[in-house]
Amino acid sequence: MLDTFGSLPDGRPVHRIVLGGGSGVGDGAELHLLTLGSTVHRLVVTGGDGVRRDVVLGYPDVASYVAGGDYVGAVVGRYANRIARGRFVLDGEVHVVGAHDRGNSLHGGPDGFDQRLWDLVEVGPDEHRPTYAVLRLDSPDGDQGFPGTLQVEARWEVDGDTVRLTFTATTDRATVVNLSTHAYVNLDGGGSVDDHELRVPATAFLPVDTTGVPLGEHAPVDGTPFDLREPRRVGDVARDPHPQVAAGQGLDHDLVVDGEGERVVAEVVSARTRTRLRVLADRPGLQVYTGNFLDGSVVGRDGALLRQGDGLALEPQLHPDTPNHEGEPGWPSAVLRPGETYRTSIAWELSAL
Repeated sequence: MLDTFGSLPDGRPVHRIVLGGGSGVGDGAELHLLTLGSTVHRLVVTGGDGVRRDVVLGYPDVASYVAGGDYVGAVVGRYANRIARGRFVLDGEVHVVGAHDRGNSLHGGPDGFDQRLWDLVEVGPDEHRPTYAVLRLDSPDGDQGFPGTLQVEARWEVDGDTVRLTFTATTDRATVVNLSTHAYVNLDGGGSVDDHELRVPATAFLPVDTTGVPLGEHAPVDGTPFDLREPRRVGDVARDPHPQVAAGQGLDHDLVVDGEGERVVAEVVSARTRTRLRVLADRPGLQVYTGNFLDGSVVGRDGALLRQGDGLALEPQLHPDTPNHEGEPGWPSAVLRPGETYRTSIAWELSAL
């Protein structure tokens, strides 16, 4: 299904695409996408308690998505996460990009991909009840300070209770690319995620400075709240007195996920609704963000104020500030060159307990 969700201030329409699902308890996941930011607006699934509910946060209208600074549900890029001081060197040339988060670039700059109107280029196989959609964005050379004209496609697909997002990108000039989705999960459909249990198979994490930029080391998780190799209650982790957690008012850290290729990078469980989410990805890192700066100043999609702990963002990606660690061990390259294709995939597998 395709309809008009609203309009941007300049009058351009924002469309909504509904993929998969249906109204019955036995139906699979139903994904609502917006062409603004290639944004996940709703994700409706059936929990183990037999209730169909929306398990992501969202805003009620276009104006809220434009004004909101929390990237709710959006694709983030051209470089997801932070680049220190908004500058990096590529092939001997210094590039200065938009710095708007405590002196750093965050999620591509103040006018990142989350604020762009993406083109819907394909939907199918049945236009009346489609299961996939392809959205495209052309980012010109110099966009937010990044070199090269970047052509990006985001393919969203629903198969039963699994949602898969596949990114591809090409460039006409050497650049850096790191794309992810900033969906906030709440498997209870509302309230706090404190009682959710989170597992991340990572033996190391990246400590950060007071502005959220990695200090450079890969530190072991042993004896820290970042040891999520066994499931832990989210509220306990987010309120741990560890200096890294206290300084960030919760988790906003990159965990170095064990293994390579597509694998399970996170698992979230709600005992209350008997619902499980497994996140699969092929990236080396997973940014775990406990919604620390959701401060109750904005209204969510269903009329409730969005507060700290109302959602959990799990963002598979390259490590933050990788462009400033090019060539260092443990920092896979973010560079994309002409003739190459950037490709990465993220899958959400939802199931009943």
